[in-house]
Amino acid sequence: MAQSAAVAGGVIGGILLFVLLGITAYLLWKKFCHLLSYEKLINPVKTANANAIFQDQANSEIQLKTAVVLSRSRSVPFIIPPTLHGRDWSHLTNEEQVQEDSDPYMIPQSGSRSSFHSLAGAYVVGTINPDLYKFPEDISETDFPDGNIGRLWFSVEYEQESERLLVSLIKARKLQPPADSCSPFVKIYLLPDERSYLQSKTKRKTLNPQFDENFVFQVSSKMLLQRTLKFLVYHVDKEKKHHLLGQVIFPLKNEALTEDNKLVIWRDLEKENMEPPSEYGDIQFSLSYNDYLGRLTVVVLRARGLKLQEESPAVGVYVKVSLMNHNKFIKSKKTAALLGTPNPVYNETFSFKADQTELDTASLSLSVLQKTLLLGRVVVGPFMYTRGKELEHWNEMISKPKELVKRWHALCHST
Repeated sequence: MAQSAAVAGGVIGGILLFVLLGITAYLLWKKFCHLLSYEKLINPVKTANANAIFQDQANSEIQLKTAVVLSRSRSVPFIIPPTLHGRDWSHLTNEEQVQEDSDPYMIPQSGSRSSFHSLAGAYVVGTINPDLYKFPEDISETDFPDGNIGRLWFSVEYEQESERLLVSLIKARKLQPPADSCSPFVKIYLLPDERSYLQSKTKRKTLNPQFDENFVFQVSSKMLLQRTLKFLVYHVDKEKKHHLLGQVIFPLKNEALTEDNKLVIWRDLEKENMEPPSEYGDIQFSLSYNDYLGRLTVVVLRARGLKLQEESPAVGVYVKVSLMNHNKFIKSKKTAALLGTPNPVYNETFSFKADQTELDTASLSLSVLQKTLLLGRVVVGPFMYTRGKELEHWNEMISKPKELVKRWHALCHST
């Protein structure tokens, strides 16, 4: 009986020892699998960097070296956090790692950790190019052409019910004063009324004033589109004298002015023509020729010093643009008629079909009329028809294809 008990005890002890050895072997195998889980990654994306991050969380020297390597790269590693492990990632390109299995991963240790410690249990699947997420640069603040004398920002809004035109003067940049210092202010006119204006505050000692001021003009909706905003930018010197730095002319026609549409606009300053107008007035327009399309473009900008017919001042003034060839009429176009001003602003563009071989025999006639009365006229064209400034304007247009060439011309009264 005692012998049987001894045999049974030996068998049970052997079984327990076998089970204990099996459990120990399983735990050792489990730990070994955890250690090898990082080696299962096929890592064509900077393998040296990834191994440096994940090999040993307790090794701060390796983490520091990895941080230096990553900081030198333009790309930013894109990491899958442990909470998203087990999902399939596909459609990756440019040597990016794809996860297709769901092996167990090591859980990060608790306690204080650096940013690199938080990467434990995660792996790199690609990189992000930071240049793709930069905000586009505002070229209006940086792109100033040669000869620029300053730039002005403003906004325009119209309240239909109260018939009020709201003008916000925002800022000016790169002003060019006659002296080293600049104390600018702005006068705002609503043409054709040049007797009254609204004025901003003076900003002391700055070439880049920030105004942020609001102004109100009372104007009916019927007359709104015949009005033009005029901004005159001045500098005040130490002796309190005013020096005109430039102007901006902004016609309100063709603008969708509503309470729900606040237009924010910037315009480059122009030098005001300080010369007195000629006998019959002057006209300003731009010419451009597109040699590829065979198109001659005329932009009628404005006129000044016109001698209006006194008995009918309410009759509109318009410009008629005619294309001629060998002094034969080809085609004509007209601007809108503006009422009661000797200084109308048009800003209207016309285009004519003209082959490049016809430029030596073609010409343009611009006539300013008040109803049927001719107030003045100017002809630009080749040497066959013109001389002086009119010939220079035509030749400059040909020498600068696709570029708008702007000039003032004196009107004459010949028919």
